[in-house]
This record gives sequence, C-alpha cells and structure tokens, in this order.
Amino acid sequence: MEGKIRELRMEHITKRFPGVLASDDISISVGEGEVLALVGENGAGKTTLMNILMGLYQPDEGRILINGSEVRFRGPEDAFKAGLGMVHQQYMLVQNMTVTENIALGYKKAWKPMRLSLSEVRSRVVEISEKYSLSVNPDAYIWQLSVGEQQRVELVKTLCLGARFLILDEPTSALTPQETDELIALLKNMTDELSIIFISHKLQEVKAISNKVAILRHGKVVFSGNTDDHSSQDIAAMMTGHSIELPKNLDKNDSGDTVLSIRDLVVMSDRKTVALDHLSLDIKAGEIVGLAGVSGNGQRELSEAINGLRRVESGSISFFGKEIANFTPRQVIDEGMGYIPEERNTEGIVPAFSIRENFILKDASNPEFSSRSILKKKDIDDYSEKLVKEFDVRCPDIQTAAGSLSGGNIQKVILAREIERKPRFLIAVYPTRGLDLGAVEFIHQQLLAIRREGIGVLLISEELDEIMDLSDRIAVIYKGSIQKVLDHDEATRARLGVLMAGVKEE
Repeated sequence: MEGKIRELRMEHITKRFPGVLASDDISISVGEGEVLALVGENGAGKTTLMNILMGLYQPDEGRILINGSEVRFRGPEDAFKAGLGMVHQQYMLVQNMTVTENIALGYKKAWKPMRLSLSEVRSRVVEISEKYSLSVNPDAYIWQLSVGEQQRVELVKTLCLGARFLILDEPTSALTPQETDELIALLKNMTDELSIIFISHKLQEVKAISNKVAILRHGKVVFSGNTDDHSSQDIAAMMTGHSIELPKNLDKNDSGDTVLSIRDLVVMSDRKTVALDHLSLDIKAGEIVGLAGVSGNGQRELSEAINGLRRVESGSISFFGKEIANFTPRQVIDEGMGYIPEERNTEGIVPAFSIRENFILKDASNPEFSSRSILKKKDIDDYSEKLVKEFDVRCPDIQTAAGSLSGGNIQKVILAREIERKPRFLIAVYPTRGLDLGAVEFIHQQLLAIRREGIGVLLISEELDEIMDLSDRIAVIYKGSIQKVLDHDEATRARLGVLMAGVKEE
C-alpha cells in the first residue's frame, strides 16, 4: 500500500492537566501489521494518550515518529493526512443522516465547487465495504442501525478517509458476543494492510487479537511485551496492582415478598413495532433476577417502561402493590425506584454538570440539600466528598465536569447516587459495559451488598458470566417475551444460549 506505516513510535510522552498527571513518560511502538493492545483501568490514561497521537491534545513533553521521522500533529486533520484514523468509544455519527451523508461530512474529495457529489461518496462506501467485508447499507439512516452496525459505519468512515493505521477505543464495549466475534475476525483480516492499536478491558479479546500488549497504570507504562507470554490473570493483576477475583452470589436465596410484578406488558419500539409482547415477570425483595438475551429483544423498552420513560400500551406494572404503569419518571423515583440506565453519558448524568451536581440530580429539592429553593453548598460538598471516597471515584475534585471522567468513573458516580438514595428496588442495565476488571469487581460487590440488605435487583446484561455469577434466578427474553425463568442452579451457558436463540424447552 502506498505510504504504508511501517512503524509508529511514541517516545517519552508526558501530559499534565490541572491536578492530574495523565501521561507520565510513556513510550510505545507498533510495527507493520501488528496489533498492540493498550490496556489499563478506567482513568489510567489510555484515551488521553491516543488523543495526543491524533492531535486532539498536544504533549507537554515527548515526540511521535512515523517510519523514523518525527511528526507534529496540530489537530486531527494532520493525523488523518498522515494515515491515522481513530474510532472513538462514543460513536460520532449524526443520527438523522444516512450512512453516506455521515461519511460525506469528512470526505473532502467529494466536495466540488458549489456542490457535493454524494454518488462519489456512496461508491467509495461500497468499495471499502466490499474490500474489508464490512457489511454496511450506504442508504440507511443511522438511527435505524443496531450498535454493531454503527460500529461498522465508524470503521468504514475511518477507512474511507484513508486510514492506514487504526486506533480502536473500546470497540466492543457495546457489541453483542456475536458482533464481537465478527469484529475480531474482521480486524485479523485487516492486519495484512493495517497496523492497529486496540484499547480494551476485555482480556479474552486482548489475547485473541493482539501481538503485543502495553499496560498503563496511573499514567505510566508498567509492562510492555508479547501478549502470548502472559495469561489473562497476569494482565489483570498488572493492570490493577492486585489479583482480581470477581465475586459470586453464593448466598442461599432467602428472598421475601414479590415487590415488582409485571403482567402482560405490551410496549412499542421507536419504530412503532411491538417491543414487549405480553411480557410477565416477578421479582422479590432481596433477590437478583438477571435478564439474559441478545441485544434488541426488548431489554431497553422494559427498563424504560418501568421507569416511566416509555408509554405502556397495555398490561400492568405493580410496585410494592401499587400500579405504576405510565407514571411519570418523577413519580417512579418518588416511589423508591433506583435506575442505572443503559446510556450512562446521555441518560445517567448531565455531562456539563459537576460531579457534586450529578450526585444530587434526583434530590436537589430535598430538605437535606436545599432550603426555600436555595442549595446548601456545604452539605452538598460534604455529601459529595463522602461518595467520592466510598465509591473510589477518581477525579481531580467534586467540581470536575462529570462528562470529563472516564467511563468507569462515570459509572461509579451513577452507582453512588442510586445506591446512596437507599432505593426500595434497583434496575441495573449493562452496569459494567466497557469497564475494567477492577471497576467490574467493585460494582458486583455493591450489587451483592444491596441484595443482602433485602433490596430486589433487576440486572439486565449481555454478559452471561455476569448474569450467572450474580443472579438468584435468570429470565431469558426473546422478541419481547420471557422464554423461561431458571433458578441459578439450573442455568448453564449452553441452556441459556439455546433459550436466547428463541428455542423453547419442552
């Protein structure tokens, strides 16, 4: 390939932000056709380092070399010209535009004097899709696509812009297991022509795809070497500084009365099709019920219907004996419902608000935090400092904008807010998606702790290991209906997999 990147090096990169040393004398290298896995806990400095590589940040010290020559990127456009492309964890796509239109926004070759040649962009999309086996409909609107399809659009967009070196930031964090397997197979095929930096917390993927691994901890490289020389457990221990053992729900199920009872629930999707088809489910106090299913089978609609965010067409949602179907979100909150939503950045926090403001989002009018509509600054500060410490939220201070935190720390802010409110019930939707093992361990411990306090939990997850480790019972959802509810001891991966595929048991 013309202009191929044979080697990329970052030498002695240092970057400081107020109160934080984000990159501390980091050196890494990637050779031709190699895949370097960049791993570390949330907040270890991985994304910051890649933003420096892409010209989004300027390093305070250090240099970048491509094929032995030093380069300076004043912005992402310089990086694109050099052949670098990055697919960010949060997809940068305009929802109400087509795939072709999204790619046209950055494809300058198609911009003619006084006009834009969309046909040229469409041809380029089809060409790249076929070349790399990235199945993409160029005429589909982004809002019509699944998360996995949007991931492919981001890859096609990056390759259309001429990328010869790919940076993938948590590319599988929102994908189903099947989509993840497809992506890994695609990336392996692409290494014939591309080098890749692969940022991930999922160590089985790191082992499956990478030649080399660099491990960051607190902004420093603590290990760099061949992936095959170390087990997943070794890598996890080097990431966190201690051995990781995810907790399991081994307590006897002494659950109490039914506290959430759903009967014949019918709910429509955004596309006006039936998302929940007469779904029924009961959950008791002091038990965790895991909802297992392939993404897009009604999980989002169920959590939103319970929390007053989506209209219920028919059926019943009884919460501690009270009918709450079509309550407003405020009414559901006031009844004692806790909610960890699927989209933490857009639904779980207000990104521009500070950490302290996000901690009291649901309770700003409570006497504990305000008097006659005037916020009690000292009480809020004391409360926020306590939560930051108890939930190990890593941040410069409580005035920091929540949106500037890493994914794991945003999740801890949401978890701290929801648990500290002492809910009567908690709905946790993909609570560990995209998180490192240390953060996963912490969140699992918190979910088991509130279970022991007698609080019921509905755990919605696509991670079967997570569901099997934490749940007392497991309900399998398929096309908006509950296929079957299994006790923990009855559930196996094989049995759950068959039910998730829509095969009913005799």
